[in-house]
This record gives sequence, structure tokens and C-alpha cells, in this order.
Amino acid sequence: MTGGERIARVLERHGVRFLFTLCGGHISPILVGAKQRGIRVVDVRDEASAVFAADAVARLTGVPGVAAVTAGPGVTNTLTAVKNAQLAQSPVVLLGGATGTILKGRGALQDIEQLELLGTCVKWTATAGRVRDLEPLLERALWIAAEGVPGPVFLECPVDLLYERRLVASLYGAKAAAGARSLAGRAVARYLDWHVRRLFAGAGGSAADGAPPRRPEAALPAAPAVRRAARLLAAAERPVLMVGSQAVLEPAAVGELAAAAGRLGAPTYLSGMARGLLGAGHPLQLRHRRREALKEADLVLLAGVPCDFRLDYGRQIAGRARVVAVNRSREEAERNRRPALTVEADPGRLLRALAAALPAAGSGAGPTGEGAAGASASSGTAGRWPDWLARLRQRDAEREADIAGRAAQPTEHCNPLALCRALDEALPGDGLLVADGGDFVATASYVISPRAPLSWLDPGVFGTLGVGAGFALGAKLCRPDAEVWLLWGDGSAAYSLAEFDTFVRHRLPVIAVVGNDASWAQIAREQVEILGDDVGTVLRRTDYHTVAEGYGGAGFLIKDLDALPGALTAARAELAAGRPVLLNALLGRTDFRKGSISM
Repeated sequence: MTGGERIARVLERHGVRFLFTLCGGHISPILVGAKQRGIRVVDVRDEASAVFAADAVARLTGVPGVAAVTAGPGVTNTLTAVKNAQLAQSPVVLLGGATGTILKGRGALQDIEQLELLGTCVKWTATAGRVRDLEPLLERALWIAAEGVPGPVFLECPVDLLYERRLVASLYGAKAAAGARSLAGRAVARYLDWHVRRLFAGAGGSAADGAPPRRPEAALPAAPAVRRAARLLAAAERPVLMVGSQAVLEPAAVGELAAAAGRLGAPTYLSGMARGLLGAGHPLQLRHRRREALKEADLVLLAGVPCDFRLDYGRQIAGRARVVAVNRSREEAERNRRPALTVEADPGRLLRALAAALPAAGSGAGPTGEGAAGASASSGTAGRWPDWLARLRQRDAEREADIAGRAAQPTEHCNPLALCRALDEALPGDGLLVADGGDFVATASYVISPRAPLSWLDPGVFGTLGVGAGFALGAKLCRPDAEVWLLWGDGSAAYSLAEFDTFVRHRLPVIAVVGNDASWAQIAREQVEILGDDVGTVLRRTDYHTVAEGYGGAGFLIKDLDALPGALTAARAELAAGRPVLLNALLGRTDFRKGSISM
């Protein structure tokens, strides 16, 4: 077996279905070996997109996503995407090609210090020194990526470990033969022969071959912590539950998690990958005026939500409120705000255990868990904190009415709020949303409601632009029968628009909507008002739909909302024929998100 085939064997055993890549001679045996093992090799137009796609697969399936890139610039092109995966806590394995072991540090093509470069962006790095190292190192990489707080890892695979022995020996032999007449040349020839034998020594089989793969288990919350959290929640008069991406790191359990949140009965705000957890229109879910709710709450349960800039470093929560923070990382749980109770465990498992420890609403029992097993999602909403929930829902309704009024205001081209409301109405039950942008996408997050768990993908805390096409690529592969909607700002679209070529070549019909206001609007709003200059923020109303057509997709220009229904009908016909579609929606200007600058 070649080293590439050995790597593919491990990936197959671990249930890896897709390998994302941009080809290169350093990694060709990995790609061929994966294809031979039935792993779908998806080649993209930019290495960052390969990592973003692997990231999306990891989030939607729980199985580490895998990307393979060639040495040097292939690796460096992934840096932003790898760092994004680290901050989003996504288990991603990056396989990097490298120059031959004998040439390391001698000025070979694309030979750089890759491990040092990626060291601050990943949980773990390693380089294989012999063929026999490839499989155990990859096994370890897959384990480390998923254990504890998940994140990316990097395994460097030198090129002379990936090809078959005879080829490597012949190449090194040819180099040795060129100078073999001299004494020094003969010494070099002997050394190269020894080096090849060392590279392939002990590479006969794999101890793991045929054995079931080891998978790390998420940390369970300790029983005393669950009981204390239950007492705190039962004693609260104005609780708020906040659920973040870390709570849905076990995709197979999201249904149980949603039911548990329903049984808890607390007003709930969802963020990141947790958006859509309760479906659309759930009576416990609140979407607006969260800051006011947190200021009035007497108990805030942070399930995988750190007190970072998104919560004003904990200052959005009233100082008198008790905070219960559950997180796989104690450091994150206690950052910027000391909780009344810290639970170092998987947030999803804590919520499920907490729901089981509380009585059904209205039972009058203490928080022992008796009678809770059969509680329905609706029983919690009916009997706990009805006045508090009604107050928050009234505020939500007021904000929705305000948005509806703003959406009705005339603007040049499409009012962005009205466009998002129309898109929300058109979104099907199986729709999966990918968010990649600033002002337009943030506006959409106020208006468009994911219909089901694991149906919203955004970059996460890093706020990275450019995730869109890679995320959509991974999402469509995982959910081939679902409508995958990619919401792009016109600024962010340019980062990965070339992946329309990838969608076409691999017959992945996604639908992209570009909110085209000819501006980096999220920056321009405050820059122009504060500094009086729009320098660097002005774009063109570019024909992005024409670009998509040039790559083989279908494109439609939407100058006003009257054109949207017909464009959506035509777009769905193209999707049914296997073609990706881009809707280029020209936007008017509003002040909806004025004052959104983040320091």
C-alpha cells in the first residue's frame, strides 16, 4: 500500500465520507487513495474553501471534517479558515503535504516551517517521519480534534511517505547515481539507500486495521452540579436560558436537546449553530431585545455561551443576577464574569440532565427528577414563569411590528428588510441557511427564522468573511435533498464566488442570494458618520449573477421586490435540473442597523 492508501484506510474506518482539497503533487496519493476507498474527493478553487467545507461537515455530522492541501502556499492559504474553526470549536483535520524528508531545510520547492506556522491555530500538530507513522498519527489526529473542546489539528505528510516504495527508491537512486563515481558520491548513495529502507521499515500492516474506531465521549455533568442548577432554576423568578453553538456539538442528540429546552420552560435565546433548535415560532424562543431581558433576569443559564464581546464581556447581565455557566472549557465559562455555578461539561448534556431533574410544570414536586421523564416540551411552557415570558414576548412583538413598519418604507430597489421577510416566507421546512456577510446578513438574522435544528451556519465568534461557498458546499453534501440557501453580502461574495465553478462541476445545486448595496455597509455606517469619509467602503453594483452564469450556474437580477417571486420560481426549476443559482438583489439604503459598531 502507498502512504496515501494508508491514510484513506483510516479515513474510511472513521466514517469520513468527503475529502476536500485543491490538488497538488505533494498530496496526489492521498486523493487517489481516498477515491479508491469510496470517499468522495471534492476539489475546490481555493484552499480556504476546502477547510470551510470540512468545518461545515463537522458541525452538521459530528464526524471530523477533513481537508488535504499541498505544501507551502497550499497550507498558508488555509490559515484564516483553520483559525475560524479553532474559535468556532469545530473538529477539523487538515492534512498538509510537505517536501521529502531528505530535503527538509535544504531549499526544496514550497518547503517552509508549517508546524510552527499553524501551531497557534490548532490543538495539535505532528509530522510523520516514517510510513508506519501515518496511520497511528492520523488516528490520534481524529481523536484529538473531537475530544474535550473540539478544534482543528494539523498532520504534515511528507511526499516521500505517500508514494510506493519502488518509486521513492528509484527517485532517490537516480539522484545517488549522478555522483556515484566519487568516494563522496558513493557515501551519499549508501546514505540514501539506508534512508529509504528506514522510511519504509515496519510498514507492513496496521494494528488498527479492522478494529472499530475509538471516539471520544463528551464530558457528563456531575450529579451535584445538576442538582444545584436545578435548585437555582426552580427558585428563579425571571430566568433566561441562552444556548450557543457548543450545546449542539452532538448532532445526533439535537432532538433530545430541543425537547429538554422545552421542558425547562425558561425564556430562551439561541445563537450560532443553536439557531433553529426549537424550530420557528416556538413559544419559549425570543429573538429581540435580549439586552433588556438580561438586565432584568435574576438567573441566566449560559449553555455554551461565553461572556465575550457579544455579551459586552458579561456587562449585559445584571450584576445582581445569578449566572450558571456550563461549558466544555472552564476558562471560557468563567471569562469576564464569575458565575454562581460553573459546570465544566458538555452544555447539551447538562440541559438534558437538568430537564430530567426538574418536575413537570405544575406538579409541585421538588427538583428530584421524579415525574419529569414524561414531561412534554409544551408542559414546561404552560406552567412556569408565565408573566415573565409574556412580558418578553410582548417586547418581541413590538420589535417585530417595528421591523414590519421599516420594511414597508420605500427605498431605491429592494428594501433589505422587505427582501428578508420575503425570503423568510419562501424558505422551505428543510431549508438550511449559510450566513456570510456583514450588514445584509446581520439584517437577515433578525428576520429569517431557521425551521429546524442544525439549519443555520455562520462563521462564529471570529466573524470571518468568506465562509459562504465552503460552508454551502459542505452543507449540500451532507443534506443533498435540502434547499441550501447561501446569504451573501456583496463584499463577502467576492471571497468565494469562484466556487460556483465547484458547485457546477460536482452538481451541487445551491441557491445564493447576494444583498447588493454597492458598499461595505457595516463599516461605512459608522465610518462616514464618525470620520466623515467613505474611503475604502465603496463598491459597484456588480453583475454577480453574470459571474455565476460564467461559471456554469444560473443567475437572476432582482431590481425590485416585484421580480422576486418569478426569480424564485425560475431558480427552483434550475435547482431541480442540478444547476446552482445566484440571485443578485439590488438593495436600497436604510438605517435599520445604525449604531452596530463593535469595539
